[in-house]
Amino acid sequence: MRQVGAYEAKIHLAELLDQVARGETIIITKKGKPVAKMVPIEQDPWTLDHIIRRLHRLRSEVQPGFPSLREMIEEGRRF
Repeated sequence: MRQVGAYEAKIHLAELLDQVARGETIIITKKGKPVAKMVPIEQDPWTLDHIIRRLHRLRSEVQPGFPSLREMIEEGRRF
């Protein structure tokens, strides 16, 4: 993962976009602190389809017998 300063990113944006399109991840820093991450769009795991698949998997892995979300909310309201 490559790091570049904000000024360098501004000057070389087209080149950085080409590198990201080839699969590289680039961190943009400001005064030495990371402030942004450029990643290829295909590598972004937080697409809607990905989130839905993870929720379905989580739902299938939940063990029956635990209190439901509604039961936990109602329990919290008693205090």
